Amino acid sequence: MTAKVQYQTLHQPEMGIIQKQGTRSSIFLLIGFCIGGINTVFLFPKVFTQAEYGLTRAIVDAATILSVLATMGTIPVIYKFHPFYRTHVKDRQNDLPFITGLICLIGFLLICLVSFIFQDFIIRKLGKSPLFADNFHLVFPATFLMLAFTWMEAFGWALKKTVITNFLKETLVRVLTSILIILVAYGWISKAIFFDAFSMIYLLPVLILLIILARTGEWRLTPRISKVTRRFKGKMFTFSLFIFGASFLNILSRTVDSFMIIGLKGLEKPAVFTIASYLVTLMDLPFRSINDIATPVLSESWKEKNYINIQSIYRKSTITLLIAGLFIFLLVLLNINNLVIYLSDEWAEVPVIVLIMGIAKLIDLGTGVNGQIIGTSINWRFDFYTNVLLSFLAIPLNFFLIREFGIIGAAFSNLGALFIYNAVRFYFIYRKYGWQPYQWAHLKIILGCCTLFLFLYSLPFVMNIYVDSILKSATFAILFVLLITRLKVSDEINDMVRKFLPWMVK
Repeated sequence: MTAKVQYQTLHQPEMGIIQKQGTRSSIFLLIGFCIGGINTVFLFPKVFTQAEYGLTRAIVDAATILSVLATMGTIPVIYKFHPFYRTHVKDRQNDLPFITGLICLIGFLLICLVSFIFQDFIIRKLGKSPLFADNFHLVFPATFLMLAFTWMEAFGWALKKTVITNFLKETLVRVLTSILIILVAYGWISKAIFFDAFSMIYLLPVLILLIILARTGEWRLTPRISKVTRRFKGKMFTFSLFIFGASFLNILSRTVDSFMIIGLKGLEKPAVFTIASYLVTLMDLPFRSINDIATPVLSESWKEKNYINIQSIYRKSTITLLIAGLFIFLLVLLNINNLVIYLSDEWAEVPVIVLIMGIAKLIDLGTGVNGQIIGTSINWRFDFYTNVLLSFLAIPLNFFLIREFGIIGAAFSNLGALFIYNAVRFYFIYRKYGWQPYQWAHLKIILGCCTLFLFLYSLPFVMNIYVDSILKSATFAILFVLLITRLKVSDEINDMVRKFLPWMVK
């Protein structure tokens, strides 16, 4: 308790700013997520063929991984070392924007050069995706603009412009995508123009962010080397190399399945996989909130050696995230057949993929904030090693399973990799500190929620897909809340229900 009070006293002004910006950013994130869901699940499948939809996914994934490569480790350097520049040099002498921008530009030019040299090889490898091969040139403007935004976004965060950067990235980009899809749907632009515009979707956000940063007066391109750069160049290089490796491996593990599906099965299958993946990522929303809250508290608890608090956060996070994950997962599964009816039989593989990847995500959520516990401890390097492990698991598993079983294999690869990844983290925490968060309450939650789901899933179809989905979803939500409160497995959830829905808790 003392450590907690001390933390709040020392950091209240900063935490006030963080909480205010965090709330606004979360609103934009939620709005963007909803718009993205409409684009992904409803608009794209109705306006474009599976191959055309798959092309949009391929452009985004390729640009994402190439833009990370092009940064050459400069982004973590901006986050880590910008405060030193801000403290020790004047704004007009701050050379960090110029140096990092120059490195990013060199990285992008190197990628263009390598792509040009190996162009024939790349096109051969995309033989099963001729539409992507014909439009591979669109990856480069998408990569450049995504790179420019990522670079400026880092300075935006350093200058406490997080709300506007999150709005531009999470909301505006998705709104612009919706507008482009609608223009195609009404025949006001051709699909060829759509793909050209889609590859430059970050152009407007980049221009807006450029103006915002320039108007702060704290961001300018100064080519003269500063004393801070001379002093910290060695540490900056070592730090960037280590963190860049972790970031790249993380991005690679999240996109490798898409590239392997494209290379082995063509562009149609990634479209199916994209919808299923998006539905599963809905389960990530609770984790983002808990991660933002738990990370600084865990960091302070390690500092104060408050191990009881860390154990408590570990246990409570597994229960809270398991409950939230089950609610979203089972709600999606309850309506998944209606979604397939809405889309058409072409998307019939979506339910199976959602089931497998949803179980994988439940395993991930059910292990709580294990990564944050390791990452804020003195053993933080182990977090990097497990990310390396995840990447090395994901690549061969995806290759062999996708080749044999198609996109179902990609889902099983995700399940296997996440299970081993989290099992290793769980074992490390248990072996190192003797902590394990599980109780009978976890089993009661799983059995109770699955029983409720099976009961509602077995009920007959009602009228049409819209009425059926609304009735079953509403019934599930009410009974789920009643079940969790009656089980009394989480004081936090019961308190929240007691506050907003007092009639549900005696």
